[in-house]
Amino acid sequence: MVSNPLAGLGRWLGTQPWVMRTARFVLPAERLIRALSRDRLGVLDLAGLPSMRITVRGRKTGQPRRTSLLYVPRGEDFLVIGSNWGSSRHPVWSANLRAVETALVGLHGETFPVRVTELTGVDRERAWQRAVEFWPGYRVEERLAGGREFRMFELRRL
Repeated sequence: MVSNPLAGLGRWLGTQPWVMRTARFVLPAERLIRALSRDRLGVLDLAGLPSMRITVRGRKTGQPRRTSLLYVPRGEDFLVIGSNWGSSRHPVWSANLRAVETALVGLHGETFPVRVTELTGVDRERAWQRAVEFWPGYRVEERLAGGREFRMFELRRL
């Protein structure tokens, strides 16, 4: 399989603080690309970065809520980090994940259930080190977030 040469560029761009201000353009582009590709591709996929679609029940409404996320591979499992583009607020999807034990992940045309575990303490610190090694942009987002500790979750296939 040929690797996407854009992945290196994407990782470099992720370390640039100005990129975090592009969320208002990237998020609509994500929805458009998802619609045009019948949900097979998103912005991150085109950039050669690992992307998943996660569906989780809304903690207030009980309705399924779906979002696209960058993920960090962790063996057979996945890490997702609630960086929210460096915002001072946690992303809504992370509050919804806190309220459930399982969710659905869409990845490479397959949908499967996962067990959701919020990482804390030593487990979170180890996962954070792995995450910033994989996606250095998390350090930029951490600075922009003004000290907010990002929620981190391990998703384990059931």
